[in-house]
Amino acid sequence: MAFPTAAPIAGGQEVRSRLPRLKGRWEPADTQHGQGGGSARTPSVGPPPAAMGQSVLLPCLGLACSLLLLLGGSEGLGSRGENWGPQEEDQGAAAEGGPWGRARYEALKKHFGAVGALSKQYWQLLACKVWQEGCEEEQEEDESSPRPGWSLPLVGQDYLEILSAWYCSFGKCCETGDCRVVNNITGLELDLSGQLHGQHLAKEVVVRAVQGFLQSPRPEKALVLSFHGWSGTGKNFVARMVASHLYRDGLKSECVRMFISLFHFPHHNYVDSYKVQLKKQISETIQLCKQSLFIFDEAEKLHFGLLDAIKPFMARYDNKGQVDYRRSIFLFLSNIGGNTINEVALDFWRAGRAREEISLEFLEQQLRLELLEPADNGYARSHFLEENLIDFFVPFLPLEYRHVKLCARDAFLARGLPYTEAALDEVARMMVFVPKEEKLFSAQGCKSVSQRINYFLP
Repeated sequence: MAFPTAAPIAGGQEVRSRLPRLKGRWEPADTQHGQGGGSARTPSVGPPPAAMGQSVLLPCLGLACSLLLLLGGSEGLGSRGENWGPQEEDQGAAAEGGPWGRARYEALKKHFGAVGALSKQYWQLLACKVWQEGCEEEQEEDESSPRPGWSLPLVGQDYLEILSAWYCSFGKCCETGDCRVVNNITGLELDLSGQLHGQHLAKEVVVRAVQGFLQSPRPEKALVLSFHGWSGTGKNFVARMVASHLYRDGLKSECVRMFISLFHFPHHNYVDSYKVQLKKQISETIQLCKQSLFIFDEAEKLHFGLLDAIKPFMARYDNKGQVDYRRSIFLFLSNIGGNTINEVALDFWRAGRAREEISLEFLEQQLRLELLEPADNGYARSHFLEENLIDFFVPFLPLEYRHVKLCARDAFLARGLPYTEAALDEVARMMVFVPKEEKLFSAQGCKSVSQRINYFLP
């Protein structure tokens, strides 16, 4: 199965990743979104409303003047001799046909074509930064047809950075500096509290770890979280929720990459090829987005060679490379450790103690011991634990009958369907519970609950 490759980085993409993404100023009130809103905003076409007055006219005039400065800051009009031709030819043409001889006319036409192309290039990049429109078209145009005349000079890029910062004083700018990134920690905490059931440790660890990492001005390394627990306990659900609250487009964001072991890396015979492509895609994603998120599902099935290949991205930054990986987040989702976590939860239940009394420190010690035992475990063979690359082990406890009922309630609400307590009990009773004596924990967690409510549909 072919390994997916990242989209190529078109010309000017590096510039765009460093500039703050700016939102449209002239939008109607009904297009505003709340914190962590989804889609990009599209500015209205045409002149701004009259009520905006001089507050809108001023930045518009400033943008036009700044665009002229950009052109003026690039290479001089006469700095490219090939556009004008030798002076002797101009004099000869002038002698034959006057000041507007054929040779001078052609040279002037070519020169103004180059100026127009450069102006269009500046304007497209500026519109992409300020109003978020025309970005994809510009990328396709960059790949398909080179522009005549000048390329985008470095001094022009500096002017664009100054112009972007200046525009922020008039319009709305993204707080993160990149409108693809929203970092809605408040929303993440609220949704985890309301939709993730029976996982007090996961809620606390994920929110604190992500929040502390994002608030750190200069983290020493990328954030690495390892989720452990039985299938259906919420590992994938939390990973998707992290993506949706940190990035505007969630899992569809170009800053997020999700890998499923058996889907993306099915054949161990091709590990060397996988390693090259995986490292390339991670590097390109980080170059495209300074704050990137990488999710590895079924991490216990990853070949240890692949884990070795991505270790440099998670290690402490040595400042030797050109790309800074310290703002990246890595999530590993694994079923390893599920039995150990379940045994601890069962012991607490038998002792008459609440599951909320289970501490992270106690479970983390048990998880480390189990992760080091199996010989075919990629974690052990890649020396992930010895090198302390994993910042937090996040345990997901087994779900009880009451938690399954809450999952069933959420499934009904998600479809806008009415429900009764009897219906929730019926869905929960359809699940298989273990161990045989106590029948305490759902063997499938909440994984098939949303499908089972179809039984109650008319």
